[in-house]
Amino acid sequence: MDETEFWEIIDHTREAAEGDPEDHADLLVDALLQLDPDSVLDFARHFEVRYNRAYRWDLWGAAAVLLGGAGDDAFDFFRCWLIGQGREVFEGALHGPDHLADLLDEFDEEVDGDGEELGYAADEAYEQLTGAVAPDLGVPAQAPEPEGTPLDLEDEDALAERYPRLWERFGK
Repeated sequence: MDETEFWEIIDHTREAAEGDPEDHADLLVDALLQLDPDSVLDFARHFEVRYNRAYRWDLWGAAAVLLGGAGDDAFDFFRCWLIGQGREVFEGALHGPDHLADLLDEFDEEVDGDGEELGYAADEAYEQLTGAVAPDLGVPAQAPEPEGTPLDLEDEDALAERYPRLWERFGK
């Protein structure tokens, strides 16, 4: 599976879910069940690489603005959700997290921002296809600390200054 195929599966299942993250995860599992186990592992590798790429302080700050705060688990789930938004949103956020203000049509912190189940979709599909737990993907482990300069995620003034467009649209 190449990168284009990975994003096509993400996009197709997100559009079919009409914005519902739980439905998106279910549809993603269904789509992956149509593939052979090696392709599911390829999908999982693409997902994991992007998940690790998004382990950055600047994205964590953006998540804190969007979610009204973001602890470790919330940021993990946010990164899964961000991948689930598709290539344009994901790459745009990596390029400049404040661009999320322009890339997101809407954001409901009660529904959006939590893609935990998306992170398990490939494992679930692989297990259903093979009856076995997915093997190690061979992807380098996530860094012990996020990339970039640490932020005080509770300092609203600093967040508003660092992410002016996001703060204007989604901040408190």
